Amino acid sequence: MRAIWKGALTFGLVNVPVKVYSATEDHDVSLHQVHNKDGGRIRYQRVCEVDGEVVPYSDIDKAYDDGERTVVLTKDDLGSLPAEKSREIDVVEFVPSEQIDLLTLDRAYYLEPDSASPKAYVLLRKTLEQTDRTAIVRFSLRQKTRLAALRVRGDVLVLQTLLWADEVREAAFPALDESVRISAKELELSASLVESFSSDFDPEEFTDEYQQELRTLIEAKLEKGDALDTSETFGEQEEEAGGEVIDLMAALRASVEKSRAAREDGGSKASGKKDAGADEKPAAKASAKKPAAKKPAAKKKAS
Repeated sequence: MRAIWKGALTFGLVNVPVKVYSATEDHDVSLHQVHNKDGGRIRYQRVCEVDGEVVPYSDIDKAYDDGERTVVLTKDDLGSLPAEKSREIDVVEFVPSEQIDLLTLDRAYYLEPDSASPKAYVLLRKTLEQTDRTAIVRFSLRQKTRLAALRVRGDVLVLQTLLWADEVREAAFPALDESVRISAKELELSASLVESFSSDFDPEEFTDEYQQELRTLIEAKLEKGDALDTSETFGEQEEEAGGEVIDLMAALRASVEKSRAAREDGGSKASGKKDAGADEKPAAKASAKKPAAKKPAAKKKAS
C-alpha cells in the first residue's frame, strides 16, 4: 500500500502523527469500450468548445457558473483555502459506537503511526476499545471537508468517512403508511426460517460469482473466439420464478421445510462414515458382556 495523505490526529493537546492508506481495493476485471462494428477502441477526449482543440488535463481549471457570470478557479486558488491547507484530523467528540448509522458509512482508510514512538497511537486505540466509543473527526481531503468515524479494527485505527446528513435521502414510501396485520403464526414461521439460516458471518466464505464467471467467459472466448457456445461453458440456466407471493403462510412453511431438509441431508452425509464405525463398537461391547451375565447362574448351580 502507498500512503495517500499524511497528517496528525489531534484530540485536546494530544497529537498523533499518522499516514493514511486506502483500506479497500477494486477486484473487478478491467474492461474498456470498443466499436461493435469493427472492434475499434473508444476513447474519451477533453475538447475545448472555443477552439476545438484537445486539452491536456494539466491545462484544465475549474469554474462556477451562476447563470449570468462565470468564475474560473485555478489550482492555486483552491489550494489557498484554509481547510485544504490543514493537515489535521481533528477529533470533535466521542460517541457510543451504536449511534453510528451504517447507512452513513462511506470510504474506509487505515491509519499508520508516523512517529518514532507509537505510544500516543496505541493509547488512543486502547482508549477507544475500553470505552466502547467511536471518535467523530473532521478533516479535509481532496478538496472536500470530510466527517468521519475513527474506530478500531484489530490493532489498527480505521478512519471511515461519513455522509453528511443532507446526503442521506429520506425514505418516504406510501405503501409503508398502510396498516398491516401480522399474525402470531406468521411471526413464528418467519422466526423459524431465520433460525434455519442462522450462522456466524465469515466473509471468506463468499466470493464474487459474477467476476468469476466473467473471467471464465474471457478465457473461453480467448480459446474459442466467436465460435464459443456459452451454454457449453456455463450449462443451460433455468430462469427463476418471479412475481409476488400471494399465500405468505404457504411460502413460509415451504421455505422452512426446504431449509430443514437441506440441513438434515447435509448433516446425514457428513456423519455417514462416523455412524458406520460407531455401529461396530456397541456390538463388540455387547458380546463381551455375555460371559459376565452367565457367571451368577453358574454359582447358583454349584451351591
